[in-house]
Amino acid sequence: MAEEKTLENVPRHVAIIMDGNGRWAKARGLPRLAGHRAGTENLRPILEASAEFGIEILTIWAFSTENWSRPEVEVRGLLRILQRMIQRDLGELHKQGVQLRYLGRLDRLPEGLQKQVLDAIELTKDNDRIVLNVAFDYGGREEIVQAVQHIIRDGIPAEDVDEALLSSYMYTAGQPDPDLIIRTSGELRTSGFMLWQSAYSEYYITPTFWPDFDKEELYRALEAFGQRDRRFGGIKDDYGSSRQARKGKDKA
Repeated sequence: MAEEKTLENVPRHVAIIMDGNGRWAKARGLPRLAGHRAGTENLRPILEASAEFGIEILTIWAFSTENWSRPEVEVRGLLRILQRMIQRDLGELHKQGVQLRYLGRLDRLPEGLQKQVLDAIELTKDNDRIVLNVAFDYGGREEIVQAVQHIIRDGIPAEDVDEALLSSYMYTAGQPDPDLIIRTSGELRTSGFMLWQSAYSEYYITPTFWPDFDKEELYRALEAFGQRDRRFGGIKDDYGSSRQARKGKDKA
């Protein structure tokens, strides 16, 4: 990697739509699961680079609610990959100060895998070097629907429902919204990822397939983010900062 300049305005929260595993494998004459395994292997170096660059929260989308419709052999393989990743990497991730969190439907996973996920969350809950959100069996629309259902079950009056309350019922409750969302493989769509949280996220699209997305690619994404003009719906004042953004910071 070429000599790095100092990054400006490093985002606190980066989310990645890890796309292109299947096409990466097909281009090499390999089965799709080989691409998913290669994508899993790529997570550790990107997580390490994220911590090195000063990112506080990294969210990765590993399995969508729609992925259940894929061939059964591929679905079973993806579940095994998650299980093996936890078994193999949990100790080292804990040692490196990574706090693991899970975003998505946990109840549809096999019981043994559910326990592994919950045990991993419990083990790493006090780590503070970087938070790794693993979005698995995750869909943005379903997240919003579930949040509304829980609000209704809790008997909260309609007049008490506002943005802050709804945010507190999302999978990411207590976390800042993603500043930057990266999508690999060049697809120009959100696929429903973090619909609620991404209202003012910046997007970075790269044609690189996820297994080939490396530290240098991440650096370029962060460098591009630092050059963005984020106004959060406001306008620039004479000091070059957004009134709306400053208002939000004053409340923090």
